[in-house]
Amino acid sequence: MIELVAHALVLLGLIVSAVLTFYFKDLLAAALAAAVFSFLISLEFYILQAPDVAISQAAIGAGLTTAILIIAIRGTQRFEEEEAT
Repeated sequence: MIELVAHALVLLGLIVSAVLTFYFKDLLAAALAAAVFSFLISLEFYILQAPDVAISQAAIGAGLTTAILIIAIRGTQRFEEEEAT
């Protein structure tokens, strides 16, 4: 029962973080939301009893990819400009 609740909470967090990643205009906030998404994916892998995949996802997805995104954002503009329609 507790495992089912954990799955539901992680899946809800995945949906929320994916939507926030898409809608944020601040690129740094979007990168951090993507990091949260990646961390929740690694947590889901751990719950599904795949700790080796969870560790790899946490290290590469949440750690390295987020660092690369933040470095790339530092070299550009932080805020996405509004489209003129």
